[in-house]
Amino acid sequence: MGKTYERIDGRLRRFIEDQPLFFTATAPLAGDGTVNLSPKGLKGSLAVLDGTTLAYLDFAGSTAETVAHLRENGRITLMWCAFQGPPNIVRVHGRGEPVFRDDPRFTDLLAAFPGIDPAPHGLRAVIVVRAELIRDSCGYAVPRMAYEEDRDLHGRRFAREDDASLSDYFTRKEHIATSIDGLPGLPLPLPPSTV
Repeated sequence: MGKTYERIDGRLRRFIEDQPLFFTATAPLAGDGTVNLSPKGLKGSLAVLDGTTLAYLDFAGSTAETVAHLRENGRITLMWCAFQGPPNIVRVHGRGEPVFRDDPRFTDLLAAFPGIDPAPHGLRAVIVVRAELIRDSCGYAVPRMAYEEDRDLHGRRFAREDDASLSDYFTRKEHIATSIDGLPGLPLPLPPSTV
């Protein structure tokens, strides 16, 4: 049976921090807008900042739908599934915001990710999520799967970029500065990296 939590601490926090994969879901306000669902990997790229606040590193990718939706309305759901150990699904429904590289909070937020070198991944922003509803459910139908390791392809691909070439890459991509539905996405050109 599912349970609602007031805070992310204890067993719940350990479960979230131990998962090598989580999912984000966002949507624009328009009823006919495109719902976005994204997997997020790289163990250690998500941090629980306090009992109701999480953050994750937003790396270079092929679109910026999550950023665009958060800039428009802030709604986001994060989900973790137990693919190993006892079955469990945890969802955090809340409000999120992208903290971009030129935001004064950016450098302090990076300190929450001591095990990650964001430089080779084309770090675009830190997404901060404030939980409004924290729930778990049984996860009985989630299959057992073994985590082997993080892929190194993303880091190898984007380690070749500097700030100027990364901005150029994003400018050439169709849904980075503007979302699929025409919402403002990632502000370009990228401000200089602080990492």
